[in-house]
Amino acid sequence: MTSYDTQAPLGDQAPLALLDGVRVLDLTNVLAGPFAGYQLALHGAEVLKVEMPQSGDLARRLGADRELSEDLLGASFLAQNAGKRSLTLNLKDPQGREALLRAVREYDVLIENFRPGVMDRLGVGWQALREENPRLVYCAISGFGQSGPLRGRPAYDQIVQGLSGMMSVTGTPENSPLRAGFPVADTLGGMAAAYAVAAALVRRERTGAGACLDVSMLESALTAMGWVTSNYLITGHPPQPMGNENFTAAPSGTFATADGHLNIAANRQQQFTTLCRLIGRADLIDDERFAHPADRKTHRDELRHEVEKGLSLRTAKEWEDILSDAGVPAARVLSVPDALGLEQLAERDFVRTLPFPGGRSRPLRVLGSPFQVDGVAVDDATPPPVLGEHTDQVLAELGYGTDEITAMKERGTV
Repeated sequence: MTSYDTQAPLGDQAPLALLDGVRVLDLTNVLAGPFAGYQLALHGAEVLKVEMPQSGDLARRLGADRELSEDLLGASFLAQNAGKRSLTLNLKDPQGREALLRAVREYDVLIENFRPGVMDRLGVGWQALREENPRLVYCAISGFGQSGPLRGRPAYDQIVQGLSGMMSVTGTPENSPLRAGFPVADTLGGMAAAYAVAAALVRRERTGAGACLDVSMLESALTAMGWVTSNYLITGHPPQPMGNENFTAAPSGTFATADGHLNIAANRQQQFTTLCRLIGRADLIDDERFAHPADRKTHRDELRHEVEKGLSLRTAKEWEDILSDAGVPAARVLSVPDALGLEQLAERDFVRTLPFPGGRSRPLRVLGSPFQVDGVAVDDATPPPVLGEHTDQVLAELGYGTDEITAMKERGTV
């Protein structure tokens, strides 16, 4: 295993963030788009969130805390918008469109997740924007992509989970279909968009050419399903819901212990034999039902019953330590609060604490980047913005005078 020296010398100055100097216009709402913008902001991009006056991103009204949502600081918004500035701009107003075009000339990336065709109807689609800035990286995120018979349909996470086949393989034969317990299709679409933008910026650095990126949540979901889709494409065998079982091997899944559930992935023969010995069931190793990996899959229910007899003698935490130390992949099934409290995440500074926007005295805890750079967790420099918090500042940067800004406010443009 590679060892990373987190104290490696970096010279007289700290290194630049990966996306330092990249300027991003974020015209997105709710989750997939804001998630993409947040991933870029985490790594140093200057992200300007462009929102409708008065209402802003719909996520500002979403989340478990009603008071925050009423103040347009919903928990769903706060989770994905740290490190961004907020400019309110009515793109249906000619002056609003002109302000966006001014910004496009100065920025490197524009992300949007309107339905296909909306940006064109507003007069700020890809063709119009590339005339203003041929180097622009334009990223459109939608449920199904910018082409095809489904392009115009509305799409939310659950719609994509169902249409992609995800729900058909989640759960057991008795209770499937089930949706995943979190908006996985939105998140996958946002991650794909962030990756696409980063890749396009590399090409632009080499060639000077901008790009038009068309990100489909449906295709992102299918891509992420990995072996579930490839097994069907390659072998013709349609996947079936198997609950907590792993269709590739046995014993591999979720098992009951003395006090809770434990995930075990004893996929290799050596791991299987080690597991049997450690749980006091060495007799299973030569049992004709379980001797061959293929037989173990055929008799997985019987094998589970026998393995759980041994696991019932200790707690899930005890077995996690015993099995992991012996090279058998195993870990408890935790609640979200317990997972976020893991010492592993604290050591890597993954959960970050920021000042709360709007002057509240409470701290704001958000997730950081899923990867470190040069052995260091990346930082969120600023909390999520209050709606329109930076409107005057940004308009001044774009060359608008004080009187012009006042007139735009009176007109409802900003």
